Parts: sequence; structure tokens; C-alpha cells
Amino acid sequence: MTDQIFATSVFFQLAIGGSDLGAFHTCSGLGAQVEIEEFAEGGNNGFAWQLPGRITWSNITLTRPVTEDTAKIARWLDELVRQVEPKDGEIVALKPDLSRIVSWQVLGIVPVRWQGPSFDPAQSQAAVETLEIAHEGLRPG
Repeated sequence: MTDQIFATSVFFQLAIGGSDLGAFHTCSGLGAQVEIEEFAEGGNNGFAWQLPGRITWSNITLTRPVTEDTAKIARWLDELVRQVEPKDGEIVALKPDLSRIVSWQVLGIVPVRWQGPSFDPAQSQAAVETLEIAHEGLRPG
């Protein structure tokens, strides 16, 4: 676990395939959508049956300022260049005192996009990196 102090009230710890990839300040895209098929029954004009179909999972995007953990993402991506293999992982929402709020098991993770930091000395903003991952499903941790 990183020894960094986070200014936010919640942060997110990411591990993929047993490798700790560090803490992130934001996590968005935890979600799913169920396709619904409507079936109109003959002779019944009052409603149509709503039948659940395929479930699709949203991509998850995590962001953080550049830290020593940035190198962990680079190493993980380097491994995937040699062989892309979906791996299960976990996202844990933590309070600043490191107590767990909630966690999710994330199945079959593959990277979609990594955006490294932009360094501009004219800006006083922290250099930020973004990681977007696709997955095959979520389970409560």
C-alpha cells in the first residue's frame, strides 16, 4: 500500500491478477445495462412483456496524479504487449484511514486506454494519468 496522503475523502485501490497497481483518486463507470426485449402477447393490448436479455458492462476509468505507482501501470502494460490475457482484479474504495468502504471483484480485465501525464510548466496543475479498463463483469467483494 502506498504511503501517500490523499486529499480526497475516498480513494480507490486497484489490483489486477494479484498485482497492486496503486491508489486512484477517481473511479467512474462501475455499471451495467440489461438489454430488454419487448414481447407483445396476442389479444392483450394492455401491456407488452419485458424480457431481460444480454447484459453489457461499462468500461471503468480511474485517474490519479502521477506518483511512484505510475511505473506499476507501465510494467503491467509491458506484460500485456507480450501476451494479452484477461485477468481478474479488485477495486476497493477506502477511507483516508485505509478502512474499507466497499469492494468489487472485476472479472476478465483488459486495458482499453492509458493516458499518461502532460507536463506543462506554465500550468500549476498536478500531472494526472488515466487508466480505462474493459471487463467481463462485476461481483461484490
